[in-house]
Amino acid sequence: MPKFVDRVVVHATAGAGGNGCASVHREKFKPLGGPDGGNGGRGGSVVLVVDPGVHTLLDFHHRPHAAARNGKQGQGGFKAGANADDLELAVPDGTVVMASDGAVLADLVGPGTRFVAAAGGRGGLGNAALASTARKAPGFALLGEPGETGDFVLELRSIADVGLVGFPSAGKSSLVAALSAARPKIADYPFTTLVPQLGVVTAGEEVFTVADVPGLIPGASEGRGLGLDFLRHIERCSVLVHVVDCATFAPGRDPVSDVQALEDELARYTPALGGVLADRPRLVALNKIDVPDARDLAELVRSELAERFGWPVFEISTATREGLRELTFAMAAQVRAHRAAQPVAEPTRVVLRPVAVDDAGFTVVPDPELPGGFIVRGARPERWIRQTNFDNDEAVGYLGDRLARLGVEEALAEAGAVPGCPVTIGDVTFDWEPSTPAGVAVMLSGRGTDRRLEQSSRASAADRLAARVERRRTRTDDELFGADDGVAPEGDT
Repeated sequence: MPKFVDRVVVHATAGAGGNGCASVHREKFKPLGGPDGGNGGRGGSVVLVVDPGVHTLLDFHHRPHAAARNGKQGQGGFKAGANADDLELAVPDGTVVMASDGAVLADLVGPGTRFVAAAGGRGGLGNAALASTARKAPGFALLGEPGETGDFVLELRSIADVGLVGFPSAGKSSLVAALSAARPKIADYPFTTLVPQLGVVTAGEEVFTVADVPGLIPGASEGRGLGLDFLRHIERCSVLVHVVDCATFAPGRDPVSDVQALEDELARYTPALGGVLADRPRLVALNKIDVPDARDLAELVRSELAERFGWPVFEISTATREGLRELTFAMAAQVRAHRAAQPVAEPTRVVLRPVAVDDAGFTVVPDPELPGGFIVRGARPERWIRQTNFDNDEAVGYLGDRLARLGVEEALAEAGAVPGCPVTIGDVTFDWEPSTPAGVAVMLSGRGTDRRLEQSSRASAADRLAARVERRRTRTDDELFGADDGVAPEGDT
């Protein structure tokens, strides 16, 4: 069973809003009590929150599905449905939220940082809220809006000041154990470190963190070894330290070629958060100088490394702790310089951007799949479609009034729409018929009905009846006089 997970896929489903209630107040001696249906409650949202006490994404590995509760339905007597609580998911500091296509949606850094992965649906209005001078007792209510759903990729990128990079068995874990109170696994075989390890180091008044990632090998940026999975953990590091094994007996390897090979891999890796790793300050630590041959090799290549790369080079031994103090204070100086160069965080300001006067909030475009059809796109028209109960004629008429007031019909006419052409809004396609202006026909309609739809249905029924009569008359004429094919039926002269 894994104990450290730094990449998971979360399936988030927000709660749906509660339906509004269509109710009429009934009480003795009050025959005209009026509508008293309450509004539906809001559905719960799925929210990611940074928790300092969480250090891994292991919980999402076992439970990848997160679903918030639905809002409660409204009731009579002006009783509004209860809002559902948001489902807050604790994530580690440094979690990056990405879409399925790899686009970065949020970088969650800092305790308490929040990101709404899936927003809960709005509750539907009850008929009490829909009452007006033209529609005094609505016989319908709006449906609750469905909650958002989506798949999100969560990647943990450790927040450390110094990142240790090097070949397997270079001594990175031993260096973290020698500099801090961390106790990573240390053994004499490659790839001992399978997950990143963090340690807190104190150098004078400077306190910083050091990250030990699994060993890199040539080809790590292309998926070889474990490096590709954990290179993301050094993206946030302000300083990189090359830990070089000077006591290795592997053929074809030496400190200079090791550093160059790792630099090539770091240059090929493209951080998802932007920027490149090439601009980070570097230090070189020639490790294991407690071995006589390793000390001689370190003294031999130290000047060559400094001249070729231009970075400070330190000779250290994690076994005898030789040279660790100098290396620690050098790392602290680089971290201090990086922190001083960062811009001062300004207080968050709320920027209000009013909608332009000529912005109708929707667009009308030709439908590429239906010849002569049109598609209406916009947040409000699509939301109104989702909240309409199409089994209720009055609700459908109310939807037509809202679309007409918004200017959808005028926009369709200007775009070249003709009566009967298919129009798509959201996931609903209908044959467009210009409707009567709002409030004219509605006042004369009964509860749950709309005269415009009744007339339309009667006209459609009359057309179908006329078509059936015409087909029957044609069939009878064919039987009596024969089809018009130039051949007289038998018995005719």
